[in-house]
Amino acid sequence: MASAVAENATLSFTEGSGGGGSFLGPAVLPWAVALAALLLFFEQLSYLRKKGPLPGSTLVVPLLGSAVPMILNPTGYWRRLGEAAATRGLCADYLMGRFIVFLRSADLSHSVFSNVRPDAFQVIGHPFGRKLFGDHNLIYMFGQEHKDLRRRIAPNFTPKALATYLDLQQTIILSHIRKWIEMCESSPSPSSMPLRLLCRDMNLETSQTVFAGTYLSPEARRAFNVDYNLFNVGLMAVPFDLPGFAFRRARLAVHRLVSTLAGCVAESKRRMRSPATEPSCLVDFWMQETVREIAEAEQADGPPPPQSSDQEIGGHIFDFLFASQDASTSSLLWAVALLESHPEVLVRVRAEVSSLWSPAEDGTWPAITAEMMRGMRYTEAVVREVIRFRPPATLVPHIAAEDVPLPAAGYTVPKGAIVFPSLLEASFQGFTEAERFDPDRFSEERQEDRLHKKNFLAFGAGAHQCVGQRYAVNHLVLFVTIFVSLVDFRRHRTDGCDEITYVPTIVPRDDCRVFLARRCKRYPDF
Repeated sequence: MASAVAENATLSFTEGSGGGGSFLGPAVLPWAVALAALLLFFEQLSYLRKKGPLPGSTLVVPLLGSAVPMILNPTGYWRRLGEAAATRGLCADYLMGRFIVFLRSADLSHSVFSNVRPDAFQVIGHPFGRKLFGDHNLIYMFGQEHKDLRRRIAPNFTPKALATYLDLQQTIILSHIRKWIEMCESSPSPSSMPLRLLCRDMNLETSQTVFAGTYLSPEARRAFNVDYNLFNVGLMAVPFDLPGFAFRRARLAVHRLVSTLAGCVAESKRRMRSPATEPSCLVDFWMQETVREIAEAEQADGPPPPQSSDQEIGGHIFDFLFASQDASTSSLLWAVALLESHPEVLVRVRAEVSSLWSPAEDGTWPAITAEMMRGMRYTEAVVREVIRFRPPATLVPHIAAEDVPLPAAGYTVPKGAIVFPSLLEASFQGFTEAERFDPDRFSEERQEDRLHKKNFLAFGAGAHQCVGQRYAVNHLVLFVTIFVSLVDFRRHRTDGCDEITYVPTIVPRDDCRVFLARRCKRYPDF
């Protein structure tokens, strides 16, 4: 028997050394399993140590955490975190190997927004935003560099600049609304249509025209639209930066988009070097001062001013596009949905608009002016209530660069944690009957936007508060003005049509499906 055992052992060793792995495999496998189990055990311990006393899951799925439910049903996922955070104002979870803290409390959210520093919180915009947007994105800046860039951006949103954009915006909005009505009228039987993609296309053309003007050729616009769609899909995809995955396609699309916009910057610089040239779009207003500073630096034989290269400015213009594009689409859809479901508000808006903008005796419509817009107090209140009631970007993720105490919560956010201040949750705190859609809260008499300013966080707060918020509000007021004047509309109501869906900004679940009909005898001709 001893000889048989020896023979078998020799045979096993010989087979294993021949490359089949039958000797090494069984020996290594238990160690590999034990090592994997040990790593997962330490992952759980690390999560529980960081979580401390916070509400949240006790056990987490290894590596993925809650990534699958977050991607499959983001509405339900963030709602559950909001419920978990109700008692302390914050809660903890785990996403794709990252410890996260969700903030429901508006006070805690402000403590994050006001504490953006290299050794505290840093805006990331997206959990994997640096890979998507690059390291030199506006949202990743702080300190003097960030202040200097915002100073350079300021001329883009002066009253003169906004008035220039107004002419471009209303022309594009009108042309798209006419197409929508024609689509409905050409249908053989009355049928509804979803507005989300239609509004998205309108906003994309508006952003391209306002930001880059005629510097974008028709061919460049078509390629731009394809790449922007790839980027949007990648925002909601699993962040695998590998060939064939949506996240990789989105990252490469961003590079192409920034390069396209950098080309527009170069053309604008050439045009704006002429002192007599009037700006016709946002990049022109930006380049007016920039080309002067570049010329002064060249005369002094010094380095070019910071943040003045074509590529850098192209990247910042992409930031504007990203910030305005889907956020505006979200707000336009909710504006239509909420006006239709609140007919008394719609009647008041139409009355105010018609008192300021209506056809002349010969049936012609004047262009909408900045002065008319300033008179639309109630319409702007409606727009601001839409933004409060359904803030388009519900979360603004930050990363903790160091351990950061939150004294009000009795908790220290650990280094590397991603913190999600919830703008949506903050919007339903503080305000009078916050669950009710009530534009009058923004009236001169009630001024709830000032009384509860800390809860109105749709445009952020602190040093990184949205620099283009006046442009965004103008765009929504302008759309509502034209839409309610030219269109009769009603929702195609189905169960749950008004529930929130993330795409990645929030929209009605049915994409705001409506019936449209022409309301005016004659369209404006701007």
